[in-house]
Amino acid sequence: MAVRSSLASINEVTADEWDALFAESQPFLTHAFLSSLEDSGSVSAATGWQPAHQVLRADDGGLLAAAPSYIKSHSCGEYVFDSGWADACYRAGIAYYPKLLTGIPFSPVTGARFGGAVADQQALQVAVSEWLGAEPLSSWHINFTSTEQSPWLAQAPTLLAREGVQFHWHNPGWRDLQDYLDALRASKRKKFRREMEVVQRAGIGYDCLAGHELSEAQWDFVYTCYSNTYHERGQLPYLTRAFFSLLAERLPHAIRVLIASRGHTPVAMAFYLVDAERLFGRYWGAVERIDSLHFDACFYQGMQLAMREGVMHFDAGAQGEHKLLRGFRPVITHSWHQLKHPGLRQAVADFVGNEAHQVRAYAHDAEAHLPYRQDSEA
Repeated sequence: MAVRSSLASINEVTADEWDALFAESQPFLTHAFLSSLEDSGSVSAATGWQPAHQVLRADDGGLLAAAPSYIKSHSCGEYVFDSGWADACYRAGIAYYPKLLTGIPFSPVTGARFGGAVADQQALQVAVSEWLGAEPLSSWHINFTSTEQSPWLAQAPTLLAREGVQFHWHNPGWRDLQDYLDALRASKRKKFRREMEVVQRAGIGYDCLAGHELSEAQWDFVYTCYSNTYHERGQLPYLTRAFFSLLAERLPHAIRVLIASRGHTPVAMAFYLVDAERLFGRYWGAVERIDSLHFDACFYQGMQLAMREGVMHFDAGAQGEHKLLRGFRPVITHSWHQLKHPGLRQAVADFVGNEAHQVRAYAHDAEAHLPYRQDSEA
Protein backbone atom coordinates (compact mmCIF):
# COMPACT_ATOMS: atom_id res chain seq x y z
CA MET A 1 0.00 0.00 0.00
CA ALA A 2 1.34 3.43 -0.97
CA VAL A 3 2.13 5.77 1.91
CA ARG A 4 2.17 9.59 1.97
CA SER A 5 4.84 11.49 3.89
CA SER A 6 6.43 14.95 4.08
CA LEU A 7 10.06 15.76 3.38
CA ALA A 8 11.61 18.42 5.60
CA SER A 9 14.16 19.02 2.84
CA ILE A 10 14.42 18.22 -0.85
CA ASN A 11 17.80 16.71 0.04
CA GLU A 12 16.03 13.78 1.73
CA VAL A 13 15.72 12.33 -1.77
CA THR A 14 18.37 12.16 -4.48
CA ALA A 15 18.30 14.28 -7.60
CA ASP A 16 17.83 11.14 -9.70
CA GLU A 17 14.80 10.07 -7.64
CA TRP A 18 13.13 13.47 -7.75
CA ASP A 19 13.93 14.37 -11.34
CA ALA A 20 12.70 11.00 -12.63
CA LEU A 21 9.19 12.04 -11.56
CA PHE A 22 9.44 15.39 -13.39
CA ALA A 23 11.46 14.11 -16.34
CA GLU A 24 9.95 16.38 -19.00
CA SER A 25 9.41 19.42 -16.85
CA GLN A 26 10.92 22.89 -16.65
CA PRO A 27 14.01 24.02 -14.67
CA PHE A 28 11.97 25.22 -11.68
CA LEU A 29 10.88 21.67 -10.83
CA THR A 30 14.34 20.16 -10.82
CA HIS A 31 16.11 19.00 -7.69
CA ALA A 32 18.89 21.43 -8.66
CA PHE A 33 16.61 24.48 -8.52
CA LEU A 34 14.72 23.46 -5.38
CA SER A 35 17.86 22.44 -3.50
CA SER A 36 19.55 25.72 -4.44
CA LEU A 37 16.66 27.57 -2.81
CA GLU A 38 17.00 25.53 0.38
CA ASP A 39 20.78 25.28 0.60
CA SER A 40 21.20 29.03 0.04
CA GLY A 41 18.85 29.89 2.89
CA SER A 42 16.40 31.59 0.52
CA VAL A 43 13.76 29.06 1.53
CA SER A 44 13.51 27.93 5.16
CA ALA A 45 11.28 28.06 8.21
CA ALA A 46 13.03 31.33 9.10
CA THR A 47 11.92 32.95 5.82
CA GLY A 48 8.37 31.64 6.16
CA TRP A 49 8.90 28.84 3.63
CA GLN A 50 9.31 25.64 5.63
CA PRO A 51 9.90 22.76 3.19
CA ALA A 52 7.23 20.07 3.48
CA HIS A 53 7.46 18.33 0.12
CA GLN A 54 4.65 15.82 -0.24
CA VAL A 55 5.63 12.37 -1.50
CA LEU A 56 3.98 9.01 -2.07
CA ARG A 57 6.09 5.88 -1.58
CA ALA A 58 5.54 2.27 -2.56
CA ASP A 59 5.82 -0.60 -0.07
CA ASP A 60 9.49 -0.99 -0.96
CA GLY A 61 10.18 2.70 -0.27
CA GLY A 62 10.41 3.71 -3.91
CA LEU A 63 9.18 7.18 -4.80
CA LEU A 64 5.90 7.04 -6.75
CA ALA A 65 4.80 10.68 -6.75
CA ALA A 66 5.87 14.04 -5.37
CA ALA A 67 4.71 17.63 -5.06
CA PRO A 68 7.04 20.54 -4.13
CA SER A 69 5.37 21.98 -1.04
CA TYR A 70 5.96 24.39 1.83
CA ILE A 71 4.33 25.33 5.11
CA LYS A 72 3.82 29.07 4.89
CA SER A 73 3.56 31.62 7.69
CA HIS A 74 2.75 34.47 5.26
CA SER A 75 1.63 34.90 1.65
CA CYS A 76 4.65 36.72 0.19
CA GLY A 77 6.36 35.43 -2.94
CA GLU A 78 3.41 33.36 -4.16
CA TYR A 79 1.77 35.61 -6.82
CA VAL A 80 -1.68 34.16 -6.26
CA PHE A 81 -2.89 36.84 -3.92
CA ASP A 82 -4.86 35.69 -0.89
CA SER A 83 -4.07 38.44 1.62
CA GLY A 84 -7.74 39.45 1.51
CA TRP A 85 -8.69 35.97 2.66
CA ALA A 86 -6.13 36.16 5.46
CA ASP A 87 -7.47 39.56 6.55
CA ALA A 88 -11.04 38.24 6.61
CA CYS A 89 -9.90 35.32 8.76
CA TYR A 90 -8.15 37.67 11.16
CA ARG A 91 -11.28 39.77 11.58
CA ALA A 92 -13.35 36.62 12.17
CA GLY A 93 -10.89 35.20 14.69
CA ILE A 94 -9.85 32.34 12.37
CA ALA A 95 -6.17 31.41 12.07
CA TYR A 96 -5.15 31.52 8.38
CA TYR A 97 -1.48 30.74 8.95
CA PRO A 98 0.19 28.34 8.82
CA LYS A 99 -1.05 27.00 5.49
CA LEU A 100 0.32 24.47 2.98
CA LEU A 101 1.44 25.68 -0.45
CA THR A 102 2.29 23.44 -3.39
CA GLY A 103 4.24 25.47 -5.92
CA ILE A 104 7.63 27.00 -6.70
CA PRO A 105 8.84 29.74 -4.34
CA PHE A 106 9.02 33.22 -5.86
CA SER A 107 8.20 31.79 -9.32
CA PRO A 108 4.78 32.52 -10.87
CA VAL A 109 5.38 29.97 -13.61
CA THR A 110 2.77 27.51 -14.86
CA GLY A 111 3.87 23.88 -14.74
CA ALA A 112 3.43 20.44 -13.23
CA ARG A 113 2.77 20.51 -9.50
CA PHE A 114 2.65 16.74 -9.12
CA GLY A 115 5.24 14.35 -10.53
CA GLY A 116 4.88 10.64 -11.26
CA ALA A 117 2.34 8.51 -13.09
CA VAL A 118 -1.05 10.24 -13.31
CA ALA A 119 -2.75 7.66 -11.08
CA ASP A 120 -0.05 8.17 -8.45
CA GLN A 121 -0.34 11.96 -8.71
CA GLN A 122 -4.07 11.67 -8.07
CA ALA A 123 -3.49 9.29 -5.16
CA LEU A 124 -1.05 11.79 -3.64
CA GLN A 125 -3.57 14.61 -3.98
CA VAL A 126 -6.21 12.56 -2.16
CA ALA A 127 -3.73 11.52 0.54
CA VAL A 128 -2.59 15.11 1.18
CA SER A 129 -6.20 16.28 1.29
CA GLU A 130 -6.99 13.69 3.96
CA TRP A 131 -3.78 14.37 5.91
CA LEU A 132 -4.56 18.10 5.98
CA GLY A 133 -7.65 17.48 8.08
CA ALA A 134 -5.61 16.33 11.07
CA GLU A 135 -2.90 18.99 10.81
CA PRO A 136 -2.83 22.51 12.34
CA LEU A 137 -3.02 24.02 8.84
CA SER A 138 -5.89 26.18 7.64
CA SER A 139 -5.69 25.33 3.98
CA TRP A 140 -3.85 23.89 0.99
CA HIS A 141 -3.04 25.97 -2.08
CA ILE A 142 -1.79 24.52 -5.39
CA ASN A 143 -0.59 27.37 -7.58
CA PHE A 144 -0.02 27.75 -11.34
CA THR A 145 -0.92 24.23 -12.42
CA SER A 146 -0.27 22.93 -15.92
CA THR A 147 -2.99 22.45 -18.52
CA GLU A 148 -2.42 18.70 -18.22
CA GLN A 149 -3.06 18.57 -14.48
CA SER A 150 -5.81 21.17 -14.16
CA PRO A 151 -8.56 18.91 -15.62
CA TRP A 152 -8.16 16.14 -13.05
CA LEU A 153 -7.67 18.62 -10.23
CA ALA A 154 -11.03 20.10 -11.24
CA GLN A 155 -12.62 16.76 -10.36
CA ALA A 156 -11.29 16.80 -6.78
CA PRO A 157 -14.28 17.57 -4.51
CA THR A 158 -12.16 19.28 -1.85
CA LEU A 159 -10.59 21.86 -4.19
CA LEU A 160 -11.87 25.26 -5.30
CA ALA A 161 -10.63 26.57 -8.64
CA ARG A 162 -9.22 30.06 -9.05
CA GLU A 163 -8.19 31.78 -12.28
CA GLY A 164 -5.78 34.59 -13.05
CA VAL A 165 -4.18 36.25 -16.07
CA GLN A 166 -0.61 36.49 -17.26
CA PHE A 167 0.83 37.74 -20.55
CA HIS A 168 2.99 35.41 -22.66
CA TRP A 169 4.67 35.88 -26.03
CA HIS A 170 4.27 33.22 -28.69
CA ASN A 171 6.28 33.09 -31.89
CA PRO A 172 4.12 31.96 -34.83
CA GLY A 173 7.22 31.37 -36.95
CA TRP A 174 9.13 34.66 -37.02
CA ARG A 175 12.80 34.26 -37.89
CA ASP A 176 14.06 37.45 -36.27
CA LEU A 177 12.97 40.65 -34.57
CA GLN A 178 12.28 42.32 -37.90
CA ASP A 179 9.61 39.73 -38.63
CA TYR A 180 8.00 40.57 -35.29
CA LEU A 181 8.15 44.30 -36.03
CA ASP A 182 6.65 43.77 -39.48
CA ALA A 183 3.63 42.09 -37.85
CA LEU A 184 2.85 45.21 -35.79
CA ARG A 185 0.60 48.12 -36.58
CA ALA A 186 2.64 51.03 -37.93
CA SER A 187 2.21 53.23 -34.85
CA LYS A 188 3.38 50.47 -32.50
CA ARG A 189 6.27 49.51 -34.76
CA LYS A 190 7.47 53.11 -34.73
CA LYS A 191 7.13 53.35 -30.94
CA PHE A 192 9.04 50.13 -30.22
CA ARG A 193 11.80 50.97 -32.69
CA ARG A 194 12.15 54.32 -30.97
CA GLU A 195 12.58 52.57 -27.60
CA MET A 196 15.32 50.36 -29.03
CA GLU A 197 17.04 53.33 -30.65
CA VAL A 198 17.05 55.26 -27.35
CA VAL A 199 18.99 52.38 -25.78
CA GLN A 200 21.38 52.19 -28.71
CA ARG A 201 22.05 55.94 -28.58
CA ALA A 202 22.86 55.57 -24.88
CA GLY A 203 25.76 53.37 -25.98
CA ILE A 204 24.36 50.15 -24.52
CA GLY A 205 25.61 46.78 -25.71
CA TYR A 206 24.69 43.30 -24.54
CA ASP A 207 26.48 40.10 -23.63
CA CYS A 208 24.45 36.93 -23.17
CA LEU A 209 26.14 34.34 -20.96
CA ALA A 210 25.23 30.82 -19.91
CA GLY A 211 25.45 29.90 -16.24
CA HIS A 212 28.96 28.45 -16.40
CA GLU A 213 30.33 31.49 -18.23
CA LEU A 214 29.86 34.05 -15.45
CA SER A 215 32.62 34.82 -12.98
CA GLU A 216 31.85 35.31 -9.29
CA ALA A 217 32.41 39.03 -9.82
CA GLN A 218 29.75 39.00 -12.53
CA TRP A 219 27.40 37.11 -10.23
CA ASP A 220 28.05 39.80 -7.61
CA PHE A 221 26.90 42.36 -10.17
CA VAL A 222 23.83 40.29 -11.04
CA TYR A 223 22.88 40.14 -7.37
CA THR A 224 23.44 43.86 -6.87
CA CYS A 225 21.04 44.55 -9.73
CA TYR A 226 18.52 42.00 -8.51
CA SER A 227 18.60 43.46 -5.00
CA ASN A 228 18.21 47.01 -6.28
CA THR A 229 14.86 46.11 -7.83
CA TYR A 230 13.55 45.20 -4.38
CA HIS A 231 15.27 48.00 -2.49
CA GLU A 232 13.69 50.56 -4.83
CA ARG A 233 10.30 49.33 -3.60
CA GLY A 234 11.36 49.36 0.04
CA GLN A 235 11.51 45.55 0.15
CA LEU A 236 14.13 42.95 0.96
CA PRO A 237 15.12 40.56 -1.84
CA TYR A 238 13.68 37.06 -1.61
CA LEU A 239 16.81 35.31 -2.86
CA THR A 240 20.24 35.28 -1.24
CA ARG A 241 23.50 35.83 -3.09
CA ALA A 242 24.41 32.18 -2.50
CA PHE A 243 21.39 31.02 -4.50
CA PHE A 244 22.84 32.31 -7.76
CA SER A 245 26.20 30.62 -7.30
CA LEU A 246 24.55 27.33 -6.33
CA LEU A 247 22.19 27.45 -9.29
CA ALA A 248 25.05 28.25 -11.66
CA GLU A 249 26.87 25.19 -10.34
CA ARG A 250 23.88 22.85 -10.43
CA LEU A 251 21.86 24.04 -13.44
CA PRO A 252 24.28 25.97 -15.67
CA HIS A 253 22.82 24.81 -18.99
CA ALA A 254 19.42 26.38 -18.23
CA ILE A 255 20.71 29.84 -17.25
CA ARG A 256 21.01 32.81 -19.59
CA VAL A 257 22.13 36.15 -18.19
CA LEU A 258 21.95 39.25 -20.33
CA ILE A 259 24.39 41.90 -19.11
CA ALA A 260 23.88 45.41 -20.48
CA SER A 261 27.01 47.56 -20.56
CA ARG A 262 28.02 51.04 -21.62
CA GLY A 263 31.49 50.50 -22.98
CA HIS A 264 33.18 48.22 -20.46
CA THR A 265 30.93 49.25 -17.57
CA PRO A 266 27.95 46.98 -16.77
CA VAL A 267 24.77 48.90 -15.94
CA ALA A 268 21.95 46.32 -15.87
CA MET A 269 21.11 42.65 -16.15
CA ALA A 270 18.21 40.38 -17.10
CA PHE A 271 18.19 36.80 -15.83
CA TYR A 272 16.47 34.07 -17.85
CA LEU A 273 15.95 30.32 -17.63
CA VAL A 274 15.30 28.17 -20.69
CA ASP A 275 14.12 24.65 -21.40
CA ALA A 276 13.26 22.79 -24.59
CA GLU A 277 9.99 24.65 -25.06
CA ARG A 278 10.05 27.99 -23.25
CA LEU A 279 12.14 30.95 -22.25
CA PHE A 280 11.41 32.33 -18.79
CA GLY A 281 12.26 35.92 -17.91
CA ARG A 282 12.85 35.92 -14.17
CA TYR A 283 14.87 38.78 -12.67
CA TRP A 284 15.83 42.27 -13.75
CA GLY A 285 17.79 45.07 -12.18
CA ALA A 286 20.07 48.01 -12.90
CA VAL A 287 22.60 50.24 -11.20
CA GLU A 288 21.77 53.20 -13.44
CA ARG A 289 18.48 54.49 -14.81
CA ILE A 290 18.51 54.51 -18.61
CA ASP A 291 15.37 55.31 -20.57
CA SER A 292 13.70 52.26 -22.18
CA LEU A 293 16.45 49.87 -21.04
CA HIS A 294 14.03 47.71 -19.07
CA PHE A 295 11.77 47.21 -22.09
CA ASP A 296 14.70 46.46 -24.36
CA ALA A 297 16.54 44.06 -22.05
CA CYS A 298 13.48 42.21 -20.77
CA PHE A 299 11.21 42.14 -23.83
CA TYR A 300 12.89 42.85 -27.17
CA GLN A 301 16.15 41.15 -26.24
CA GLY A 302 14.12 38.34 -24.67
CA MET A 303 12.24 37.79 -27.92
CA GLN A 304 15.52 37.61 -29.81
CA LEU A 305 16.95 35.21 -27.24
CA ALA A 306 13.92 32.94 -27.60
CA MET A 307 14.43 32.90 -31.36
CA ARG A 308 18.13 32.05 -30.99
CA GLU A 309 17.29 29.27 -28.53
CA GLY A 310 14.71 27.87 -30.93
CA VAL A 311 11.80 28.08 -28.48
CA MET A 312 8.43 29.44 -29.48
CA HIS A 313 7.12 30.55 -26.10
CA PHE A 314 8.40 33.37 -23.88
CA ASP A 315 7.03 33.80 -20.35
CA ALA A 316 8.31 37.14 -19.06
CA GLY A 317 6.81 36.91 -15.56
CA ALA A 318 3.64 37.80 -13.70
CA GLN A 319 1.28 40.68 -14.46
CA GLY A 320 2.26 43.75 -16.42
CA GLU A 321 -0.05 45.25 -19.02
CA HIS A 322 3.05 46.80 -20.58
CA LYS A 323 3.66 43.27 -21.86
CA LEU A 324 0.24 43.19 -23.53
CA LEU A 325 1.02 46.38 -25.44
CA ARG A 326 4.17 44.70 -26.82
CA GLY A 327 2.44 41.60 -28.08
CA PHE A 328 2.29 39.32 -25.05
CA ARG A 329 -1.09 37.61 -25.17
CA PRO A 330 -3.37 37.12 -22.15
CA VAL A 331 -3.22 33.57 -20.79
CA ILE A 332 -5.52 32.15 -18.11
CA THR A 333 -3.69 30.64 -15.12
CA HIS A 334 -5.13 28.13 -12.65
CA SER A 335 -4.73 27.50 -8.94
CA TRP A 336 -6.59 25.25 -6.51
CA HIS A 337 -7.54 25.80 -2.89
CA GLN A 338 -8.75 23.55 -0.08
CA LEU A 339 -10.00 25.44 2.99
CA LYS A 340 -10.91 23.57 6.14
CA HIS A 341 -13.18 26.10 7.87
CA PRO A 342 -16.71 25.72 6.38
CA GLY A 343 -17.51 29.42 6.55
CA LEU A 344 -14.22 30.41 4.97
CA ARG A 345 -14.63 27.80 2.24
CA GLN A 346 -18.08 29.12 1.32
CA ALA A 347 -16.89 32.73 1.29
CA VAL A 348 -13.91 31.86 -0.92
CA ALA A 349 -16.11 29.75 -3.22
CA ASP A 350 -18.38 32.76 -3.77
CA PHE A 351 -15.38 35.04 -4.30
CA VAL A 352 -13.53 32.88 -6.84
CA GLY A 353 -16.75 32.21 -8.73
CA ASN A 354 -17.36 35.93 -9.23
CA GLU A 355 -13.68 36.60 -9.85
CA ALA A 356 -13.51 34.01 -12.64
CA HIS A 357 -16.12 35.89 -14.69
CA GLN A 358 -14.14 39.11 -14.27
CA VAL A 359 -10.85 37.43 -15.15
CA ARG A 360 -12.20 35.93 -18.35
CA ALA A 361 -13.87 39.18 -19.39
CA TYR A 362 -10.62 41.03 -18.75
CA ALA A 363 -8.61 38.52 -20.80
CA HIS A 364 -11.11 38.76 -23.66
CA ASP A 365 -11.06 42.56 -23.63
CA ALA A 366 -7.25 42.60 -23.43
CA GLU A 367 -7.00 40.86 -26.81
CA ALA A 368 -8.27 44.05 -28.43
CA HIS A 369 -5.20 45.94 -27.18
CA LEU A 370 -2.62 43.68 -28.82
CA PRO A 371 -0.38 45.65 -31.21
CA TYR A 372 -0.54 43.31 -34.21
CA ARG A 373 -1.93 44.13 -37.65
CA GLN A 374 -5.21 42.37 -38.40
CA ASP A 375 -3.69 40.72 -41.47
CA SER A 376 -0.63 39.39 -39.60
CA GLU A 377 -0.23 35.76 -38.53
CA ALA A 378 0.40 36.71 -34.88
